[in-house]
Amino acid sequence: MTVGVLALQGSFNEHIAALRRLGVQGIEIRKAEQLLTVSSLIIPGGESTTMAKLAEYHNLFPALREFVKTGKPVWGTCAGLIFLADRAVGQKEGGQELVGGLDCTVHRNFFGSQIQSFEADISVPLLTSKEGGAETFRGVFIRAPAVLDVGPGVEVLAHYPVPSNKVLYSSSTVQIQEEDALPETKVIVAVKQRNLLATAFHPELTADTRWHSYFMKMTKEMEQGASSSSSSSTIVSVEETSVEKCQILLMVLEGKCKLVCISSTQESFKGQKNRTRL
Repeated sequence: MTVGVLALQGSFNEHIAALRRLGVQGIEIRKAEQLLTVSSLIIPGGESTTMAKLAEYHNLFPALREFVKTGKPVWGTCAGLIFLADRAVGQKEGGQELVGGLDCTVHRNFFGSQIQSFEADISVPLLTSKEGGAETFRGVFIRAPAVLDVGPGVEVLAHYPVPSNKVLYSSSTVQIQEEDALPETKVIVAVKQRNLLATAFHPELTADTRWHSYFMKMTKEMEQGASSSSSSSTIVSVEETSVEKCQILLMVLEGKCKLVCISSTQESFKGQKNRTRL
């Protein structure tokens, strides 16, 4: 198993070192064609605007979006979370290009500037149930983003409590009025949606490799699922009869075969039963 780590800027070396501790090979990705050689991808923390400009310069965005759409596992940490989000607020003037795919709204610098960076223990029940270890994870937040709202298909993996007047955004799901604010609210700092994983903090800057191990298991499970689908065999029979000429589209989806007729003129299928094997 080979994992790509986007190596334009930021903490890509730290991710590769964490993977190495798990016995996994990580390779630096700087060109679109290199994505064809890896089974999954990590987008590291860094300066998101700089990373976006470099990705645009190297024409990486189309390839990154295609990688996400193919269903291969992608994990974004900090700036990587911003990259994967469908929506972002709190950006610099002019904004930045996003890869998208993760149905959420992220605030780019929710926790403030560089000098407001911090570490905190975060409750991670799902991670603990999957990987064991402590019930908390030491989150390193460096000028970190936060997730403000998520779509129905997004699983929330971790929250972080903040003063209500810290919320810098309002939407239909997040509405905070400072004068009447409650003492504390929670923001989302880790999410998962299908093949996408995202954390607002930096697991690669700690000695705890549980998030990396969790991502590796995600990758393995998705590879096994894809292999199982492609190796399944289905037989479709077309009986001897006069039918409309059609273009037969056979699709294996979730182990089932669908037959779709598309076109129009008459043609007879004569002789023995025709069989098509997928």
